[in-house]
Amino acid sequence: MRAMILTKVCRLSEQPNPLEPAELPDPTPGPKDILIRVTVCGVCHTELDEIEGRTPPSRFPMVLGHQVVGRVVARGESVERFREGDRVGVAWIYRACGHCVYCQSGNENLCPQFLATGRDAHGGYAEMMVVPADFAYIVPQQLEDAEAAPLLCAGAIGYRSFRLTGLQETGRLGLMGFGSSGHLVLKFVRAHWPGIEVHVFSRNPAEREFARELGAIWTGEIAESPPVLLDAIIDTTPVWRPVVESLRHLRPGGRLVINAIRKEDADKQALLDLHYPEHLWMEKEIKSVANVSRRDVQEFLELAASAGIRPQVREYPLDQANQALQDLRSGRTPGAKVLRISD
Repeated sequence: MRAMILTKVCRLSEQPNPLEPAELPDPTPGPKDILIRVTVCGVCHTELDEIEGRTPPSRFPMVLGHQVVGRVVARGESVERFREGDRVGVAWIYRACGHCVYCQSGNENLCPQFLATGRDAHGGYAEMMVVPADFAYIVPQQLEDAEAAPLLCAGAIGYRSFRLTGLQETGRLGLMGFGSSGHLVLKFVRAHWPGIEVHVFSRNPAEREFARELGAIWTGEIAESPPVLLDAIIDTTPVWRPVVESLRHLRPGGRLVINAIRKEDADKQALLDLHYPEHLWMEKEIKSVANVSRRDVQEFLELAASAGIRPQVREYPLDQANQALQDLRSGRTPGAKVLRISD
């Protein structure tokens, strides 16, 4: 099978083409696995974290990619849930133990044996992949393949982030950064909770304009102040300055939810600007988001299908995966990036 592989950690600023084309043996499913012929795979900022070593793959070479849509072409003898030809999705959560207190409570995203797709097991930047059947999802028929791919991570993690804000029905929500996840949060909040006012912070004028088109009531730069203090803010940026600014924009008792698997060190000095009375006092909260659970993925797929939520998508062929990663890193084009691997 054709694949794009990562063979070592590197800096994208120094190595603009970190992925190499390769021909790999077709994978073989185990007793509880399914084999998928991949049609599309979304491109996520977490891949940048893997490439640059903030959350490195557990081995090399590694096939990245964890927003995978494809068709089942084979299954292990113990699999009853899927049939050949079923269209399925695969998300960041590749496997969990199923027995610990977190798995038993539906929070398998916190499992100490959590394995990630495209980091601990080969992912979707390839023509085929294997995944445990219990960690694959039927894709609703209303969704096209390229539309469904970003929902599996950007959408699902955005959905989990929103649930962690504690907002219900009404309130003032800030979105710090407006990439793939942010624009999906705005879409599903407008569709399901129209009483919530959404304020968007972005360094990119095109993203701010896009946010206004989608229904944001205010947009501004990262350091700009919204017209009112906010009940909650979701930060999807890879850097630290937005954390400091977000805390300044919260009302007393407000909550900042940080949706990032890692933060870069480039502006870590910004944390020295934290001023306790301004940024942390008055019972403000900071909560991180760790991975996604299966519930997050399945619920968001159904929510998006029923509400007509569709991401803005730009497609690239598999052999242009490096270009997709560079475009994602630069933020030049709004919306989600998706690799088209087969029809």
